[in-house]
Amino acid sequence: MHTLDEMLSLNLLTPEQHFEIGAYIAKARTPELIMQMPPILWRALALASVLMNVDADLRQPPPQP
Repeated sequence: MHTLDEMLSLNLLTPEQHFEIGAYIAKARTPELIMQMPPILWRALALASVLMNVDADLRQPPPQP
């Protein structure tokens, strides 16, 4: 949810999209069900992820203690 909240604060998602995606994820509970998110919500989430460059964050090595 933190990432969704950040997307909302950056105006990459509308409040309605934020609510609908969050509600869908809360109900889905598994990656397989999340992947079945309605296409309109999936596109909004994918675009926001690209604009935030989320993939680049996932490719970084973990911080050393």
